[in-house]
This record gives sequence, structure tokens and C-alpha cells, in this order.
Amino acid sequence: MYRLGLSLSLLVLCGAAAAQPSIPASPAGAAPQAAKASQRPEESRMWMTVGERRFAITLADTEAARAFAAMLPLTLDMEELNGNEKKKELPSALPTNSSRPGTIRNGDLLLWGSRTVVVFYQTFDSPYSYTRLGRLDDPTGLAQVLGRGDVRVVFSKN
Repeated sequence: MYRLGLSLSLLVLCGAAAAQPSIPASPAGAAPQAAKASQRPEESRMWMTVGERRFAITLADTEAARAFAAMLPLTLDMEELNGNEKKKELPSALPTNSSRPGTIRNGDLLLWGSRTVVVFYQTFDSPYSYTRLGRLDDPTGLAQVLGRGDVRVVFSKN
């Protein structure tokens, strides 16, 4: 009787496993998707250099961010504005999809209008609309590096 119970239990377990949809070890098209997924971090990353300090930026998933990245490398002499941001008009317009973020955060990289790139180094509330370009991964020390006046900023892919 014990063997019969054991045999029935194994049969039930094997039947349940057989009822589960099988997942192929390497489905067709998995390799391209895996390669695409592994490329995303590099494609979504850029760098901002101010003097000797380098900051990693994660790009937003927007047309504007992709268009901005296509312009790189780009050196901008950015102007001080309001004691909380540096701004510079780009040589050409980028696509926009603006919205009001409400709170601007230290390390936000945004587009005002279609041509003005802005790096924010203070957190504050804002009624203005922007298109998101990206965000510094770690904005620690950004305000000190950018300083109080105009500053040269280099944006690059690597």
C-alpha cells in the first residue's frame, strides 16, 4: 500500500509538472533582446565634466534626451541664473515634451523651451515647465563645483 501511495504521489507530481508550460532555455529572439537590454545602461548614460570633477548622468527616456546625446561631445560656457542653476542656449532646437515638475532637484538636467539646457544645483519649487533630459546619479558637491559665476561644462558620452 505504501508503494502504491508513493507511486500515485509521484504520478501526480509528474503530471503537475507536465501541465506547466515549458520555458525553452533560449527562445528565438532572446539573444537580441538580451543584447539590447545590456546596451541600455551605456546608451542611457553620459558624463558632465566641470574642471577636474566628473559626474555621471542617467538620461531620461525622451526624444529630447536622445537628441541631446546625439550632439555630444558638447562644451558649453554656461551662465549663472538665480543662484540655483546654470543655463546655456544650444546651437539647435531639441524636441520638447514639457511639463511642470513642481519641485526641481539638485542634479536635474532639463530643457527650458526648445533650446536652453539647464543644470540645477539647488532643490526648490518651480512653476515653470521643462522637458526632462536626465539627472546626475550623484550630485554631491555639484553646487561647489559649479560655483557662483559662469562655468565651462563638457558633456560627453564617455
